[in-house]
Amino acid sequence: MSGGARAGAPPLAAGGERSAGVIEALDGRTRLLGAFGLVLTIALLKDFPAKIAALVMALTLVSAAGLSFAAIGRKLLHVEGFMIALLLLLPFTASGVPIATFGPLVVSDRGVERAISLVITVNASVLTVLVLLTTIEPVRLGRSMAALGMPPRFVHLFLFLVRYLPILRDELTRQVEAMRARGFSMRLKRHTWRSLGNLVGMLLVRSIERAERVDEAMRCRGFSGRFPMRAMRPMGMADLRFAMLCTGVLVCLVLLEWLS
Repeated sequence: MSGGARAGAPPLAAGGERSAGVIEALDGRTRLLGAFGLVLTIALLKDFPAKIAALVMALTLVSAAGLSFAAIGRKLLHVEGFMIALLLLLPFTASGVPIATFGPLVVSDRGVERAISLVITVNASVLTVLVLLTTIEPVRLGRSMAALGMPPRFVHLFLFLVRYLPILRDELTRQVEAMRARGFSMRLKRHTWRSLGNLVGMLLVRSIERAERVDEAMRCRGFSGRFPMRAMRPMGMADLRFAMLCTGVLVCLVLLEWLS
């Protein structure tokens, strides 16, 4: 695979900053398994003390990874926009004891509780994924996925997505610029929706054409359905310590959930 981040280059942290924390020394397989275990446990937590402890754990991971909270905050902007909408709407949709009324709309205590609980869960999960997975090179992440026995088609799809998503984004930018050069502007009328439909259709057609050319080029080079991947180094003591730490954190979260 070419065009993505090189396997030997140091990874970019969130916001384009270099990661220099202890997380960088971990094997990709360790980070994948750690992210899966932590996010699964966080998603299953129900009580507030355990959820808050999970959020504190995620913030500790950010600090251990050597990432700035400003960079992480920029990465979370899209998530927080959705969370704000959730905080504004969910309290009106859940049944419970009314705590405020706005005309026909009633704010329930259970709705507020669910909204805050969901915000904490989502932020803790996203922070964990950002720290453990987005600071690793995509090619290295693909190798780790293959080493863990994930389906080859899934790994291929991920690697192709990483390789060609910037190209598709550039193609979309060129199409939009061409439309604007012809006087297109976003308005709430039928012509706008027809133009956007044509844009999506043209992007899909060009994507299919590019995929066919890439497939032919790979077959001409002897592609047999598997990407050649280097053997991964054995896991070291840092991976063992991180695995033990993750296990301890998971046990503590489960105990806190059980005791709450």
